[in-house]
Amino acid sequence: MHSLPPVLSIAGSDNSAGAGIQADLKTMSALGVYGLTAVTCVVAEVPGHVSAIRGMEPELVAEQVRLCFEAFPVRAVKTGMLYSADILRAVVQSLRAAAAKFGPVPLVVDPVMVATSGARLLEPEALEVYQSELLAMASLITPNLDEAAVLVGENIGSRDAMCEAGRLLARRYETAILMKGGHLKEDSAADLLVLADGREYWFEAPFVRGVSTHGTGCTYSAAIASELGLGRSLEEAVARSKKFVSRAIAGHLRWQADSRGTDALHHFAGITPAS
Repeated sequence: MHSLPPVLSIAGSDNSAGAGIQADLKTMSALGVYGLTAVTCVVAEVPGHVSAIRGMEPELVAEQVRLCFEAFPVRAVKTGMLYSADILRAVVQSLRAAAAKFGPVPLVVDPVMVATSGARLLEPEALEVYQSELLAMASLITPNLDEAAVLVGENIGSRDAMCEAGRLLARRYETAILMKGGHLKEDSAADLLVLADGREYWFEAPFVRGVSTHGTGCTYSAAIASELGLGRSLEEAVARSKKFVSRAIAGHLRWQADSRGTDALHHFAGITPAS
């Protein structure tokens, strides 16, 4: 009997399905792994606007994680929006318990702090827990430039600054860092992977202008976790995931309603449906 590698997303729910666990599940399905979820919060949002956020009870988040590991041979984990310090602590404790019982698996941490619209997605007191506990557990941390600026304490406005920040974070957390440079808005969307041993790799794709969507960070980290779950090396996982998310942006979907346009990533762009 054929089985797909199970990959777990611990993240928030996005009703518009362009980000969060909905984007993660689309990504995982497109890449050939079996997506599992532990929902941390429910977000009422559409691209460009966050209306409301409600966190789940930390005990419920922990129970979702526990059951996934008990029932499935989880091959990789990604975290997205964790929202509060209590939820963060519950996730950290659950992952430590799972690693002790079932062995470690790759952990991709997307440090979701601010939405594309500018809305804050992480309670202020949760940042300390992020830095002191979760980031130290990660196999890979995937900050965009705004998130990296929070972590290093200064703005990042160039490729040289990306290099300095990536190296600093890799040393601080003793793990790999993927600095996502799309916010530079150059002709090329360039990302820098800094490994814990100091090796560095750049990944580039044409910057697609005129697209107003969200969920690229969620999709990118979910793709990397999926590729790691399939047994690929970190460098290969990032390279393949960069191509995947770039294709999803370039092939974006668009709807027009009530005098406003809504864009979304096309997670299945370029993928031939099974017959």
